[in-house]
Amino acid sequence: MMQKESDVIHGSSHGLGRRLFWAGTLIAASVAFSLGFACAVPLAGFAAFAALTTGRNEALLLVLAVFLANQCVGFGLLHYPQTTETFVWGAVLGVVALAATLGAIWTRDHLHIGRFATIGAAFLVAFVVYEGLLFAATAISGHGFEAYAMPVVARIFGINAAAFVGLLALHRLAAAVGVVDLTAVSRGSALT
Repeated sequence: MMQKESDVIHGSSHGLGRRLFWAGTLIAASVAFSLGFACAVPLAGFAAFAALTTGRNEALLLVLAVFLANQCVGFGLLHYPQTTETFVWGAVLGVVALAATLGAIWTRDHLHIGRFATIGAAFLVAFVVYEGLLFAATAISGHGFEAYAMPVVARIFGINAAAFVGLLALHRLAAAVGVVDLTAVSRGSALT
């Protein structure tokens, strides 16, 4: 009997509960990051992590869910101003996070440079796409570039890198206790 692609990528349907639990765990982690870092939530780190641990569509959905959770925390708990400009920048962040995910997926699928190098490259591509597109949006909007001073970018990089490494460690722990099935990760994964 031939396996369906969805079974190869995600395991059989009995794994749906585990995948939903895992997605909920990651969304809860994003809420914690949102409360701790507000505007510096590590979306590039989440983008790279999702690209390395799930298939393309699931990675995009996961990053979208993480982004939406961040926006709910921002507007609901942190009282972001409810202005047109804030909503537009929120939408820009969402699009940029999805673009960073696609960049990391491309890296995962096209660079064959060894497991650890691919993991690092996927993160770096996600971060560069994320920050590069935000820089371009800032230039188009006519806002200042203070947020792109080297100390600020270094801080954002550090937050994203720490989150990325933490998510990778959490993923390994979840696999060790059976919450995540490493054999159910997409064929292009650098983590199996």
